[in-house]
Amino acid sequence: MAATVHTDSPGDPATPARPVAIPTPRPRGDWDAWGSEPARLPAAARAIVATLLPGKAHPVPRRAEPVLTPSLLPDDDLAALAAVVGADAASRDDAVRLLHLGGKSTRDLLRRRLDEPQAAPDAVVSPRAHDEVAAALRVCGDRDIAVVPFGGGTSVVGGVDPVRGAQRAVIALDLSRTAALLALDEVSLLATFGAGTTGPQAEELLGARGYTLGHFPQSFLYASLGGYAATRSSGQASRGYGRFDDLVHALRVATPAGDLDLGRSPASAAGPDLRELFLGSEGAFGVLTEVTVRVRRVPAATAYRAWSFPDFTAGASAFREATQRGIRPTVLRLSDQTETRVNAAMGGHLTRMRGCLAVATFEGATRAEAEATRDALDAVFRAHGATSRGEDPALSWERGRFASPALRDSLMDLGVLAETLETATTWANLPALKSAATAALTESLTDSGTKPIVLCHISHVYPAGASLYFTVVAALTDDPQAQWMRAKDAASRAIGDAHGTITHHHAVGRDHRPYLEAEIGPLGVDVLRAVKNVLDPRGIMNPGALIAPAADAAERA
Repeated sequence: MAATVHTDSPGDPATPARPVAIPTPRPRGDWDAWGSEPARLPAAARAIVATLLPGKAHPVPRRAEPVLTPSLLPDDDLAALAAVVGADAASRDDAVRLLHLGGKSTRDLLRRRLDEPQAAPDAVVSPRAHDEVAAALRVCGDRDIAVVPFGGGTSVVGGVDPVRGAQRAVIALDLSRTAALLALDEVSLLATFGAGTTGPQAEELLGARGYTLGHFPQSFLYASLGGYAATRSSGQASRGYGRFDDLVHALRVATPAGDLDLGRSPASAAGPDLRELFLGSEGAFGVLTEVTVRVRRVPAATAYRAWSFPDFTAGASAFREATQRGIRPTVLRLSDQTETRVNAAMGGHLTRMRGCLAVATFEGATRAEAEATRDALDAVFRAHGATSRGEDPALSWERGRFASPALRDSLMDLGVLAETLETATTWANLPALKSAATAALTESLTDSGTKPIVLCHISHVYPAGASLYFTVVAALTDDPQAQWMRAKDAASRAIGDAHGTITHHHAVGRDHRPYLEAEIGPLGVDVLRAVKNVLDPRGIMNPGALIAPAADAAERA
């Protein structure tokens, strides 16, 4: 189904109608898994699993549709919400609540396989535009109802859990009906979207007009633009296009205290940039309802190349030099030796099992432009001992780049834990941080003589440093929730002690909140709490995400 294009308003030919276009509807992800279908594990993956499970396996079977906690939202509250968003857009039905149980972390997926009732929002409210969001927040503020903004539901840090906090009830504020291209300025190359527009929907609407946003995180198939902004997402093409916060030109925000329209020019010295309060705010201050982003014309040409480095140190040095020299491939990734071997085995590329694999893509207005960037990077890499592997590994990575999260679901069926975490630091500190996090994960997940497999890659680079993205694969124990939480805590503390950030692009949510104060200091936390007190004086917005509820903070003090 093609996008529906709306013509200019007949009353004022110079003013385009809103919306400019509405995207093809996208299905909501399943309640109990990342993908819509169980991922098929390659034969090599099963062989790796067998090495992890020399003893008794502890598979965690999928379950039938669960029993949900009962709704605590009274009829009169539901009626008040329905009055501002429409009777069809406020529901306590279990079938609707089921799709809003929280995010997609391993902790979430494990919890949904248990036999206990699943915590669910008391209702799901689906506004169509900014004014309806603002009206819903007023109702919830007046009636003591917590609000959890819900985009694609892909948080892996507890950012969209249906937590009531001190409120009587909690709703999931589903923004999917705001999906639309609201404005397109083809002179300034700016596009305004409803915050619930997903990545594929944005590319559909822009692509029909010859443009792209270029933001492709691993959650791309489901995540929303509002979610990208609220979590400071960083897509896989960040070297070429920038992080999502680099792409944001303006934001429209509904808060319990009122509305904000932020960002009117490409740069300003009019005080601190208030957009920064909401980029990364995770729904704790208000709801992002509209996002204006910088777009680019669809590149005319794309080139690919892969290399093998003798070791991770050589590869990281090459990445640093290329980045500091200003060479800008679109995608740039370096796998360590373990990740290179595992990925090669799973793909059947036995001849590529040595060294560290780097993949890159290059875009340009012409083939010559894309290849010139490729050749400049190739020269730097060869000077650091790299060997070209041609195009195939980079093409293979691109074909499967959104498939990995769904593998976790199938691995759980076999009794295997697979989870990720990420961080970032300076180039000078990168080796120490990698070593510390790897050791913490290995030690905390070593059980009864079996050791985990810890994989790592550089996924995003900057002149001053880079991010490290870890994947851990281990045999599940008979208490998998406690198993992973011990490992996550050990790794998080090791990251902090090694002067890495607790999160480079997954956000804080509830899972990382205990470690935030160590990074920004008690005064930093107080500043965030002061902002929340002004914008959300009743504390209804996403209780416990980013900032501890006031009662918890007072008790700790």
